Amino acid sequence: MSETAAFDVPSAAGRLREAGMSPADADAKARMLARCAVSLAEGGADIAAASAMFVPGRLEVLGTHTDYAGGRSVTCPVEQGFALLSVPRDDARVRLIDASRGEAAEFAVAADLAPIEGHWSRYPMAVARRLARNFPGPLRGADAAFASDLPPAAGMSSSSALVIASYLAMNVANDFASREPYRANLRTREDLAAYLATMENGRSFGTLLGDRGVGTFGGSEDHTAILCGVVGRLSCYRYCPVRLEKRIALPEGYVFAIAASGVAAAKTGDAREKYNRASLLACAVLSAWNAATGRDDPHLAAAMESAPDAAERMRAALRIAHSPQFTAPALLRRFDHFAAESHEIIPAACAALERGDVAEFGRQCDRSQEIAEALLANQVPQTIHLARSARRLGAAAARSFGAGFGGAVWALLRLDDAEALLAEWSARYRAEHPDEAARARFFLTRPGPPAVSASAARRRSLRGGSSRFSHLPGLR
Repeated sequence: MSETAAFDVPSAAGRLREAGMSPADADAKARMLARCAVSLAEGGADIAAASAMFVPGRLEVLGTHTDYAGGRSVTCPVEQGFALLSVPRDDARVRLIDASRGEAAEFAVAADLAPIEGHWSRYPMAVARRLARNFPGPLRGADAAFASDLPPAAGMSSSSALVIASYLAMNVANDFASREPYRANLRTREDLAAYLATMENGRSFGTLLGDRGVGTFGGSEDHTAILCGVVGRLSCYRYCPVRLEKRIALPEGYVFAIAASGVAAAKTGDAREKYNRASLLACAVLSAWNAATGRDDPHLAAAMESAPDAAERMRAALRIAHSPQFTAPALLRRFDHFAAESHEIIPAACAALERGDVAEFGRQCDRSQEIAEALLANQVPQTIHLARSARRLGAAAARSFGAGFGGAVWALLRLDDAEALLAEWSARYRAEHPDEAARARFFLTRPGPPAVSASAARRRSLRGGSSRFSHLPGLR
C-alpha cells in the first residue's frame, strides 16, 4: 500500500499549516502521519476511522526544576514532536506501534496493568493503568501508531509528549471529557496538563487518585507547554496549581537553535535517581522550613511568599537543619537556586523581552546557566561547552534545558545568519567532544502550535468552537 493511498498527505499538511505550523514542518509531519497510516493498515485497522494528531515536544527557555516547587518557568512548544494516528477498538486492548522503528506494544486498559521498566511502552502503559483506575467501568482501547522527529532523551519532553499522545489515542475511543470524574476535576486545559503530569509522578489530582506513575518526581511544566502553548509566543507559567502569568512574543528576526548533546538525559536507572534528587532536595528544604516555623506551606514558592523576610528566615533555618538525607549546605544551595531562578531571573528576563532588550535577556540567561552549574549541579561538560560556545559565536542568549545530566542546549540566533552559526556551533562541538557529537543533533525551531488535530472530520478553528479543547478530538 502506498503512503498516498493510505493517507491524504496534502490535506493533513494544510490543516497543520492552519494551526500555525511552518509549511516545511507541516509537510514533514503529514508524511510522518502517512507512515503511521501504513503501519496501522498493515495490521488491519480502518484508516478511514482514524483520528490524526500532532503532539509537540517543548523548549524550556528558563525554569529548570522549579515547577514541582510552585515556581515559574518560561516555555514553548516546538515544531518537532509526535505524529499520531488512532483508531478506536471495540475491546479494552491497546496496540501501539512505533512506525519509525517498527516496534509495537500491546496491552490491556486495566487497573492492575504492570508497566515494563526500561521500555518506551511503560509510558503509555502507565496512562492506561491510571485511566482504568480513575474512570471505572468499561473502557475501549485503540489501535494507534506514532512517529517522532524529537531527539530522544534530550530534555525536549519526548516522554511527556508520549504520555499525552497515549492519552489522546485512548481519549478518541472513550471521550473522557463527557464523563463525570473528568467534569468534576478538569475544567481547563491547564487542569488537563496537570492531571497528565500526575500520570508520571504518581500523585493524585482532585478526586482522581494517583498510583506509582513511572517513578519520576517531576511537575507539570512539560505537559502545560505541550497542551497550552501558543504559536510564536513564549509562555510564563506558575505551578501548583498551573496558572498563566504572561505570553511574550519571540523577538522579531530571531529563531531558536537546538543542540541535542548526544549525552542521554534518560529518566531511568542512575539518571532517574539524579533527576529525583533535585525534587527530594526541594522537599527537604520545605520540611525544614515548616518544622522551623510551624507552618504547613505546600511548596517552596508559598514558603518564600509567606512574609517579606521569608527568604532570609529560610536560609537561617537551613543553616542549622538536620536532614537524614542531605547536608545543610546542599539544602542551602537547592533553595538559593530556586529563589534566584524563579523569583529573580525569570521576572527580569521576561521584562527584558517585553521591552525588546535582547542583550539583558541574554545576561539573565547567562546567570541562569551559571547557577545551574554551581548550585543545582545538573550540568555535564558537554552542555556547559555548548552553552558557552554559542555565546562566543554571537548567540543573543543560550541555556541548557530540561532535567539536566545530559540533554540539550538552546541558542537564540538572528534568523539571517542562523544556518551559518548553527553549522559552526556543530563543528566546534565535534572538535571538542567527537564521541558525543556523533550522536548529537543540531537544528532550528520556533514556538509552534500546541497539541493539535490534523483530522478533517474533527477539525474546528483554533479560535472558534465552544471551548479551548475544540481542536483536539474528543476534548471539550
